[in-house]
Amino acid sequence: MPEPGTTAVVIVLPDAAPLLDAARRIDPALVRRGMPAHVSLLYPFVPESALTGQDERGVRSLAASFPAADLLMEEVMTASGFVGVTVPQLQPVVDAFRARWPGLRPYGGRFGERPAAHVTVAMGADDPTAARVRAAAGRLLPLRTRAAALQLVALTEEGWRSRLTAPLGGPVSPRS
Repeated sequence: MPEPGTTAVVIVLPDAAPLLDAARRIDPALVRRGMPAHVSLLYPFVPESALTGQDERGVRSLAASFPAADLLMEEVMTASGFVGVTVPQLQPVVDAFRARWPGLRPYGGRFGERPAAHVTVAMGADDPTAARVRAAAGRLLPLRTRAAALQLVALTEEGWRSRLTAPLGGPVSPRS
């Protein structure tokens, strides 16, 4: 479990909420509380206590360099205890964030050097439960959604909160 002060750069995808709802109906403990359906661009990101204006400007600048995008989610992926849905159209954005902050290992290295862009549907499932979640998520696909902005979020004692929102393909402003 992450500790308060942990940050992440994510693209929230509200239209993917039914995927998490399906997993929650099977076992609520499988879905992370306090964070909507999203694709993590870089997790963990710079610890909140070490974030600088340069980091925030870098996030805004990278967001502005990618256009908003219509997405088609079609494939469920599984690994031990994990169920997700791939979002391949966002892989270039994920790769750009990882290249900009090369010292930060995605997911602490647990899933290799280049994990696929995905929405996490369930974590911590035993094999039979993961199979049920996979089937439930698969019945909801294909799913269309739109990526329009990213968020830099930080974990607090009360849950995840947004520190900044940056539109994809938008102007870079000093404050947002």
